[in-house]
Amino acid sequence: MKKFLSVVTLGLFLFSSNAFAEDNKGLNVVLTANDAQTQMMAMVLSMMTIKQKKAVNITLCSSAGDLAVKGKESPLLKPKNKSPKMLLQGLIKSGAKVEVCPLFLPNANLDKSVLLDGITVANPQNVAKQLLNSDFTTLSY
Repeated sequence: MKKFLSVVTLGLFLFSSNAFAEDNKGLNVVLTANDAQTQMMAMVLSMMTIKQKKAVNITLCSSAGDLAVKGKESPLLKPKNKSPKMLLQGLIKSGAKVEVCPLFLPNANLDKSVLLDGITVANPQNVAKQLLNSDFTTLSY
């Protein structure tokens, strides 16, 4: 009986800690690259993370900020003939949090009205806090 209770307790501990980990881990992506293939890799890895039921936070800065702007083109890439912008919009629909860095809009002479639906301007304090969250892996492109 003692052995049975030990096994049950261990099982409950592993289940609860695994469930906790599932809810609290994810990916931070800081994307500044202008290169479409680099942007696409960031989007593909973000999508694979979402499909694993993990949270994804994307911050677009510099040239990558153009992905957030209505009417800006993003090239179609093989083999799926999709663009980084198309994947970004799919990520937003799937629950990814997407922001542009606060320097992007004023330095591109733009305002919030040009941003795609679901994209906001990042708060540096919140981004720093998220980047320091050890439950998340951070990728920078």
